[in-house]
Amino acid sequence: MKVTDMTFKEGHEFKIRIKPGSDCNGFFVNIGHDSENLAMHFNPRFDHGCDQNVIVFNSLSGGGWGDEQREGNFPFARGEECKFYINFNSEQFYIKLPDGSMTNFPNRLGDVKYKYFNVGGDARLVGMKIK
Repeated sequence: MKVTDMTFKEGHEFKIRIKPGSDCNGFFVNIGHDSENLAMHFNPRFDHGCDQNVIVFNSLSGGGWGDEQREGNFPFARGEECKFYINFNSEQFYIKLPDGSMTNFPNRLGDVKYKYFNVGGDARLVGMKIK
């Protein structure tokens, strides 16, 4: 699912409910300006190449990927609906994972408003809300 004209600003909370497939290898959530400029690529990977049960973060600027960041805490389960929350400011994205733990990723684009949102991979978007 792709949304190209939403408003997600500093101080807002983005709640995402997603259900990975029973044979899910991974899914992703992208937030940014467009498909070539992503402030945050959030990519939980169950089994993707040499990655297993890891969350991979990255950013994309002008079509060029930055350095990946990995999070070892992996509170996702195949076939089970989950929810997580995203907040941000000009410096960081803050993600509250399904188990209640927190992780963060630098806001490498440094903006305080984004309009592009994309979910893909082996998961179904159940719901989303920005407040």
